[in-house]
Amino acid sequence: MDLLLWRHAEAEDGPIDLQRRLTARGEKQAKAMGRWLREHQPKKLRILASPAVRCQQTAKALDLPFETHRRLGPEAGVSDLIAASGWPGAGGSVMIVGHQPTLGRMAALLLSGEEADWTIKKGAVWWFTNRVRRGETQTVLRAVMPADLSQ
Repeated sequence: MDLLLWRHAEAEDGPIDLQRRLTARGEKQAKAMGRWLREHQPKKLRILASPAVRCQQTAKALDLPFETHRRLGPEAGVSDLIAASGWPGAGGSVMIVGHQPTLGRMAALLLSGEEADWTIKKGAVWWFTNRVRRGETQTVLRAVMPADLSQ
């Protein structure tokens, strides 16, 4: 299974968190990463996005169909991401467009076995693969692509 974690691009500040929109810079970040992802995406990619406007705008930059999941909002926990994605046994490929600190905590769990406050930069993608080698299940970090390198 492939799991891609895409943090929403740069967003405006605002009093209503779910309504915060991307900045002009954030729109540029999302479009650049969307181009990179279209060129490199795994086959049969299922895209899940937070209902927050900034995540919806980020996901739309990919120009592919996506599903909105209320449980992937800013208040989501790592268990919500695992349940939504079906990691590690769902097979296929899933991308979650979401928020810090949950995406960073998920990345930490996948690589170290424990949740920790790791940071995923705005607009960046972390790509993981789950595989079995000699009877041992392994998580492999395939790529980390910050938004500024995808341009």
